[in-house]
Amino acid sequence: MNRTSFPNDKAVGAERKWLLVDANGQTLGRLASRVALVLRGKHKSCWSPHTDAGDNVIVINAGRVAVTGNKEKDKKYYRHSGYPGGIKETSLAHLRKRHPERIIEKAVRGMLPKGPLGSRMLKKLHVYPGADHKHEAQTPQPFDPSVRSAI
Repeated sequence: MNRTSFPNDKAVGAERKWLLVDANGQTLGRLASRVALVLRGKHKSCWSPHTDAGDNVIVINAGRVAVTGNKEKDKKYYRHSGYPGGIKETSLAHLRKRHPERIIEKAVRGMLPKGPLGSRMLKKLHVYPGADHKHEAQTPQPFDPSVRSAI
């Protein structure tokens, strides 16, 4: 009888890399989809849908990510307190001014699996509004999300 072997998180976890992405001038959706792909580990040959095989991703210059069209004023982010009438909305321009890192975090979160597996994958995303980050000790490799074969 033939058996299929699946990699587990521990075996794959030893091979995790740290990648550095500069969001300056990158389009939000295209950047988020490439970052989500790397966080899931779909670029690796040992990828399996139920494992967390992805790499760690550091995104810098999150405040300078580009959007097309009128999204800067028209795109709205909604949240609800759980109480009747407790819905709040924030525009992309307001979010960029107050918390620019949340723009990329929300875009990537929507592209990851829902549930505990997606939460674990999201913990490997580190977003910073400026060019400085605190992960120099991990020696991150530069990563250009616009190039498909850069991984």
